[in-house]
Amino acid sequence: MKIVLVLVFIVLIFGCSRNEIRLPILGNPEVIGKDTIYPTIKPFSFTDQRNELVTNDTFKGKVYIADFIFLSCPTICPKMTIQMKKVYDAYYLDEDVLFLSHTIDPEHDTVEKLRAHSDALGVDPLKWHFVTGEKEAIYSIAADSYFATAHADSKAPGGYVHSGGLLLIDKNQHIRGVYDGTSAEETTRLISDLEILIKEEFPGRAIK
Repeated sequence: MKIVLVLVFIVLIFGCSRNEIRLPILGNPEVIGKDTIYPTIKPFSFTDQRNELVTNDTFKGKVYIADFIFLSCPTICPKMTIQMKKVYDAYYLDEDVLFLSHTIDPEHDTVEKLRAHSDALGVDPLKWHFVTGEKEAIYSIAADSYFATAHADSKAPGGYVHSGGLLLIDKNQHIRGVYDGTSAEETTRLISDLEILIKEEFPGRAIK
């Protein structure tokens, strides 16, 4: 009888610990009184491949994965897109998960080119937004909100330097994870963390 009680206790403790798994909130928090305030994605306004406005409100109440690419990139961008597409394929039917790719070459990556790229990938443009906008606004949101590198550099391959991370954002627009967008192993970790985040953000709904 004692053995049974011990086993039940272990199962309960293990179950509780699994339910309490939470991803960290990234960034340096600010303490105001008794409150700890973590950085969030700053207000933005870009145009997607449908020539429609995309803002923070587009992602209100959703979790999303973001990255920074450019279509003529000769190095890591194609690898990043392959890994992002793996996550998209796993969650394209999940209405609580969206995707956001910013071009860092808005001069050349027009709405029409972004639409052609989206079409070639075969993705839903309401699910995965490829956005363009003012160059400085894109660079600013990369540095100030996503803590990512994105800028022109004539000495870099393709003329731009940018981070290769896929960024996991919660429904309150906190960064909850950063993953190497060129690594299949990191994509597996991203998908695992995404399921943890969905459980946290949408309690009561079924996990994939």
